[in-house]
Amino acid sequence: MRFLIDTHVALWSLEGDERLSPGAKELLGDISTELYLSIVSVWEVAIKISIGKLNFEGGVKEFSRRIRNAGVGVLGLDDKYLECLETLPFLHRDPFDRLLIATVLTEGMTFVTADENIHRYNIKWMR
Repeated sequence: MRFLIDTHVALWSLEGDERLSPGAKELLGDISTELYLSIVSVWEVAIKISIGKLNFEGGVKEFSRRIRNAGVGVLGLDDKYLECLETLPFLHRDPFDRLLIATVLTEGMTFVTADENIHRYNIKWMR
């Protein structure tokens, strides 16, 4: 099974944040699990750093390096995600999350997120 990690889950994991659920900790620590992060999450981190909403030591370059060193693959942006996004019901207002949901739907992945709005979509997800 392949998993797409939400931006906040990646940040919590790298920072050792206690909000990361036990299930997510176990999943992220399992080297046999196929874990992915979207380039959209890297973009979101860069924007939040640039506007002062996030302080990540070393910036987006260090965030990306640590993600890759953790064995997490980074998915690029594909036209098929945008095509899915075009028809995605507008149940979630965050543009980053909407694109992540479209990626999960298109790739048949499970979304790892603590976002309670995700249950409104017909996708596989875990907290």
